[in-house]
Amino acid sequence: MRISRCLAVSILLGLLLATGRASWAQVPPDHVRQMKEGLALFKEHVRPALTQHCLNCHGGKTIKGDFDLSDRRPLMNSGAIEGGGRESLLYALITHAEEPHMPQKGAKLPAETIEQIARWIDLGAPYDRPLIERANANPGSPRATAITEEDRQFWSFRPLLTGAPPTVRDSAWARTPVDRFILSKLEEQKLTPNPQADRPVLIRRLSLDLVGLLPTPEEVDAFVADPAPDAYERLVDRLLASPHYGERWARHWMDVARFAESHGYEQDYDRPYAYHYRDFLIDALNRDLPYDQFVRWQVAGDELAPDDPSAMAATGFLGASAFPTQLTEAEFESARYEELSDMTATTGSAFLGLSVGCARCHDHKFDPIPAEDYYRMAATFSTAIRSEIEISPRPGEKPVKMQVTSEGFPHTKHNADGRGFPHFYPTTYILSRGDLNQKKGEAVPSFLRVLMPAGRDASSWRVEPPAGWTRTRFRRAALANWLTDADQGAGRLVARVAVNRLWHYRFGRGIVATPNDFGAQGERPTHPELLDWLAAELIREGWRLKPLHRLIVTSAVYRQSGTFDESRAVIDRENQWLWRHAPRRLEAEPIRDIMLQVAGLLDRRMHGPGSLDPSMGRRSVYFFIKRSELIPTMMLFDWPEHLVSIGQRGTTTTASQALMFMNNLEGRRAAEHFSARLAGEPDANVVRHAYRLAFGREPTAAETRFATDFLDHQSDAYQQAGRPNPGQLALTDLCQSLLGTSELIYRP
Repeated sequence: MRISRCLAVSILLGLLLATGRASWAQVPPDHVRQMKEGLALFKEHVRPALTQHCLNCHGGKTIKGDFDLSDRRPLMNSGAIEGGGRESLLYALITHAEEPHMPQKGAKLPAETIEQIARWIDLGAPYDRPLIERANANPGSPRATAITEEDRQFWSFRPLLTGAPPTVRDSAWARTPVDRFILSKLEEQKLTPNPQADRPVLIRRLSLDLVGLLPTPEEVDAFVADPAPDAYERLVDRLLASPHYGERWARHWMDVARFAESHGYEQDYDRPYAYHYRDFLIDALNRDLPYDQFVRWQVAGDELAPDDPSAMAATGFLGASAFPTQLTEAEFESARYEELSDMTATTGSAFLGLSVGCARCHDHKFDPIPAEDYYRMAATFSTAIRSEIEISPRPGEKPVKMQVTSEGFPHTKHNADGRGFPHFYPTTYILSRGDLNQKKGEAVPSFLRVLMPAGRDASSWRVEPPAGWTRTRFRRAALANWLTDADQGAGRLVARVAVNRLWHYRFGRGIVATPNDFGAQGERPTHPELLDWLAAELIREGWRLKPLHRLIVTSAVYRQSGTFDESRAVIDRENQWLWRHAPRRLEAEPIRDIMLQVAGLLDRRMHGPGSLDPSMGRRSVYFFIKRSELIPTMMLFDWPEHLVSIGQRGTTTTASQALMFMNNLEGRRAAEHFSARLAGEPDANVVRHAYRLAFGREPTAAETRFATDFLDHQSDAYQQAGRPNPGQLALTDLCQSLLGTSELIYRP
């Protein structure tokens, strides 16, 4: 291959103009030879490889990861070839030394091709011309990444499947359509489901799932003795109607919403009026507020229903994030972009099950979410800020202060105000690499294009404010409508994510095992047809959650026993096909709540400000969540840190947990009150009553014998030690032992 003297001189002049006269000595003496060899290598080997394996995603159809190699200038600007051939990021990616492995789809490039690319980089990475010709292209201007129809065909972005439940061989087992989907997969795997659990197990499972509390011995007896064919269904309806249902399920959503009542960071000042959001969740779930309205109000309740206190309280969702209240002037704008990032990322993970926040610095590496879409979505929140307003929680009631996230109200005061912190900037910019010093232009409010039909824009969901309205811009109202539009917007994905969360809390694993990630890096659904059928059912039911709860818990798959069988476990060790109902440990809140319940200490008062007192008698959902002062005993059982959206909690088993039951003062106090409840029982009945209160069942003969021997031994020991009330002390020890058993803290 030949390179002209004119071309060589042009390259040298270009380098001088770009880098300045002081860089003359940096031009290698054999530069012309290197360019000649590099161009030959590029045209013969590198160009075909890049065009075949890389261009579609990086400069052709899309520009994923903000990495464009369609021409030399964007490649050089990307930093991907800094350091030379074998030291560059591009080399690490194509050799699979770093993730994401490239090409993302398909095998690694041939070793010879990889070495040719490395050599080409060492030779200066010359191009003879761009890999793709663009009409009127300006090589230095940013280009929007295209969203293709192929992108829209990813499983979670497609329209909902509308097929009927499958036919199965053992149709007698199926109680609901849900069972036919489950049984179809079981039959494919040559697995058989477990038989139904007995009634004491069913009522305990249901009570813990739906209200987070134990059934009383009297309730267990009544259910076990009820001969009516609809006894189970009536039990379900009673629990769904309980006011404690909202408390149980609000706590699940508080994880997703990263709800806390302090700013976080070093100072961690309190947000004393944030609890209204928690109370909104409890009330909304109790009255079965349609889920689409539940979503819309959390994003834009102040615009869609400004006269409804519940809608105003719902906007606490957006302002629940941590925020550094000690800021210098240099940090003002970056702190605001952090707030916008949190609102955008949490909206994406909570409602869409997508890691939208990953597109803040570059196009999402795995999902079709360009950085431009991220910033346009963030722009819908541009002027939304936390405020504390006076509002009557109910008609006729005295106004109270409530934290909301809205526009046009005075901002919540904090320590940066004195230095002029603006709280918001009227314009949000698209930032290159998330860098405030690299503003590409104004971000026009919009949504994720992959969840919009081609050719549609945000104006399709625009809401006109009422006549004379000036306080807010109604950008968030448009976002709320797009989120819940199941035909043309994101509603079908929102429905999929919602029903998967219900399934996750019912069975310990979602149909999609990654509840906050329905993207390419998330798990694929084990039962995709069931997921879509449930999502469609949610929409058909007017987005009401309680009918869906009822459908799931009345199914045969939910009612199965938890009996383990090794022959079936060999086929499905993880129980992903649900041949049994696997027991699992309760979360921190119900563990503490049922300890209080069994001890007779539970205070069932609802709503209102929370407490930091670990010894409070109210349910754990009413703890004041101060980010720097989390309740230690709750943290022992995997309470979240309330910083980001949590789709599923971890479950750890540590020695500290056992020591808590043995040594914690609150645990001992619960045992003392538990034993006091038994004090009036005849000696022959005390063990039986203890087991019924704690476990909802009769003790076995062996358990009775063991507990009786334990009481005798402990009582004698205390008596010999000269301790007063040795019998009661022994009974307290027994009660403390029962409170620390796996049976109490595991849901059957």
